[in-house]
Amino acid sequence: MVASLFSKSCPIAKLLPQNLSLSLSDSFSGSKSISFNTQIGVNFRSKSMQIKAMETTSINDYHLETQPQTHAQKAPTSLKIAVIGFGNYGQFLAKTFVRQGHTVLAHSRTDYSDAAGELGVSFFSNPHDLCEEHPEVVVLCTSILSTKSVLKSIPFQRLRRSTLFVDVLSVKEFPRNLFLEILPEDFDILCTHPMFGPESGRNGWAGLPFVYDKVRVGNDDLRISRCGGFLDVFAREGCRMVEMSCAEHDKYAAESQFITHTMGRILERFGLESSSINTKGYETLLKLVENTSKDSFDLYIGLFMYNNNAMEQLEKLESAFQSLKRELSGNLQTLCRRKLFEDGISEKKKRGAKPTF
Repeated sequence: MVASLFSKSCPIAKLLPQNLSLSLSDSFSGSKSISFNTQIGVNFRSKSMQIKAMETTSINDYHLETQPQTHAQKAPTSLKIAVIGFGNYGQFLAKTFVRQGHTVLAHSRTDYSDAAGELGVSFFSNPHDLCEEHPEVVVLCTSILSTKSVLKSIPFQRLRRSTLFVDVLSVKEFPRNLFLEILPEDFDILCTHPMFGPESGRNGWAGLPFVYDKVRVGNDDLRISRCGGFLDVFAREGCRMVEMSCAEHDKYAAESQFITHTMGRILERFGLESSSINTKGYETLLKLVENTSKDSFDLYIGLFMYNNNAMEQLEKLESAFQSLKRELSGNLQTLCRRKLFEDGISEKKKRGAKPTF
């Protein structure tokens, strides 16, 4: 009876597009399921209750619900998120993903299976195994320097077409161009920069800036909703959501983040030490050194090498320092000349001679 419903002569079958396949399982009997393709016919297999529609050229890209197909799909209540690069920062983000009810998968060159287990994350040592789980979102939490090699190592052919790729690097034009160059054209791209980390975000993310650029997101409801669902992770935590282009981000970041890291590195090498008479301003400098020194030097190198604006800011900083030195030297010379002149007048007065001008 069920098979006859989906025969090629059935009116229901005629309504289906030729490039769609439909599968139906009978959960009441728990025994049989059928799969119908308008170009192929009927196949039986055992499976749980579900109705799916997919393009015959893709792997589970779309789902057909029992309500009319004219209804827009609703965004899923939770996402399946893969974190590639499960070091300190990847684990930091994963904690919040899990707490909000998302399914989190992870892969890293280092074995973080114990740490993942404690967080409720499924760890995969092999990227092929992770990709076969078909995550909806793939978040790259790698260092700037290793991003290209890691991205090229991902078996894209095992992912669903239109998977959303996200980066969280401190530079933005570099991953944007890399994604556009390497990722398949069907994949969505969201470039982000959570401008906080395990240290600055340890007491919550409320009020902290989250910058993002929707570089390439499909215009169908499902893909738009998925992108919005991922951004909502950070909005729900109270982040200050800032949408701007990758180029604009790098300009501002070079003027703020790169200079901050540079001053912290300079003062670290200068050798600032705490004392019993620290002022509030000096305490701020000590805190800056502490925060920047906790980040790897690779991060600082990445901020310099992969932001086209960094060299300009470094030159401006050096120019400002030299200008300050010249001003100090100029004032010192003026004081010395004045002192010599005053000393000359004083000496002549002692001798009873009139000063000459």
